[in-house]
Order: sequence, then structure tokens, then C-alpha cells
Amino acid sequence: MDEYVRNQQGPLRALVFGGSGQIGERLLTNLHDAGWQVTAVSRHAQQSRPGLEWISGDLSGTWQGAADFDAVFSCGPLDHFARWFATNVIKAPRVVAFGSTSVDVKRDSIEPAERDVARRLREAEASLFATSRERGVAATVLRPTLVYGAGRDKTLSIIASMARRSGVFVLPLSANGLRQPVHVQDLADAAMQVLAAPATAGQAYALGGGEVLGYSEMVRRVLAALQPRPRLLRVPTALFRLALRAAHATGRLHGMNAEALARMQEPLAFDIEPARRDFGYAPRAFLIEADMVSTPGSTP
Repeated sequence: MDEYVRNQQGPLRALVFGGSGQIGERLLTNLHDAGWQVTAVSRHAQQSRPGLEWISGDLSGTWQGAADFDAVFSCGPLDHFARWFATNVIKAPRVVAFGSTSVDVKRDSIEPAERDVARRLREAEASLFATSRERGVAATVLRPTLVYGAGRDKTLSIIASMARRSGVFVLPLSANGLRQPVHVQDLADAAMQVLAAPATAGQAYALGGGEVLGYSEMVRRVLAALQPRPRLLRVPTALFRLALRAAHATGRLHGMNAEALARMQEPLAFDIEPARRDFGYAPRAFLIEADMVSTPGSTP
């Protein structure tokens, strides 16, 4: 990062999409601390401050603002950003965009909606890299796996919320697939690190955390961080599946489908050595605390 700064004249300027999201808010802090002048785009009104200008907008229209930046960051939906980037000419030598490891994980899912997610991610990456090559822009895609740390994720924070309400969390005995949770701050740091690493141009990197552990152990650590500590109950998979069907039939559960259940058994760990090698990625181990899985404003 320091090398990148030394090669510039005057304050560096960044354009950030998704700055109000869990990764984006950490990235804005990183940019501020590094002395960048930032323009962040939001669909909702946000308070500007020195070094950070919020403007209203989204990824559906034509860009009307400044056209010169040192870097463009996308922390939101990759498919929307890729379409926006292809139709709006922004002068920036560097683009860093977040995608997802779902590009591989959901490619062969039995659920059509999940296969569509993988397809859209795959096509978005291809489009972004093609547009960047045409314009001589160095683009990098970062693919996080299971994100945690801000209390706004859709996995660990949901597990914590459900366990707090009932005092117990139920898992099937088959839920022992490997997981590699990654802290949101490590992702924001990675977005800065790639700027000073020429080898990252035109590359996509899987970004997991610094520790690989079984699904049930991951859940156990989440529950251990809560007070009072909920109980982890392991049940036969067939029984869990029947209970899942009943919950869906009565409308008491949404979002957990047969594919998600099957994936609890899958080894969803990723090779982070290319990221270590190319830009010094060094994620932390999975040391969970209650506020990392608590909705902002709620009591841990």
C-alpha cells in the first residue's frame, strides 16, 4: 500500500460502491485512515464528513459525477457492478470488486436459484475482466467465503439469534463439513493490500479465514461466545430433515432448503495460498466474540 501511495501526486481518490455494507463500512475506515479522498455511493442519504463525500445513486443509471479516480471499489452485488462498469467510462487504473466463493460452491446445486447465482457471478467476473482489459485497467476480484464480524452476516449471526431466542441450537449429526469463516476486517484489509500488488491484476482470489474447522465446531464456538450460553443439540439427520419439512410447511422457517442442509456436510474450505503469495493476505483465526454476531444496536 505504501508503495502505491508514494507513486501518486496529491491525495488519492477512491470511488466506493456498497460503502454502507458490512465490508464497505470497514473499507471506508481503512481508506480514511490511509488519507484517501473518498466518494461513496448510496441509495439512502448518508452523512458526509471530511475526506468522505456521500452521493445518492445506485448501479442502475449513468454516472454523472467526477470521472477521475485512483481506484474504484465495489463491495456490493458483483453482477450489478460489472454491468455498470461496462456502460460507464471511469478513468481509474485500479478496480477491486468483491464477488463470492458461491461462484464455485453453487455451480452444481440441485436448486435452480442457487445455480443462477453461480452463473451470474461467473458471467460478472468475465465481463469485469473483459472490460478492464479493453480499458487497460488492473481489476481484481475478491471472493469471500463465510463472512462474520459485523453482526450483519446471514449465517453466524442468524445462528446466534436463533440460539438466543430458544436457548438451544439443533444440528444434524451429519453437519461436519469443513468451514473457513473470514472476519470482515480481514476482507477490508485485503481490498487495500491488492492495490500495491501488480500480480493481482486480472486475478480472482478465494478469501477464507485463517482457520479451517468443522461445521459443528464452528457453531459450538459461536454458542460459547453467548451469555447465557445456549445448548448445542445434535440429532439424527433423518429426524432433522423431517423437522425441517414441518417448519417449512407451517411457514415457521425460510431460507434453509435441502441443498443448504446437504452443504453442511461438504468441505467448503478454500486455498488462500495464492492470496498469501500475491499480496500478503494474513487472515486471523476464528476467535469469536458476542458482539461479532450481534445485530448493531442490539444487546450481545
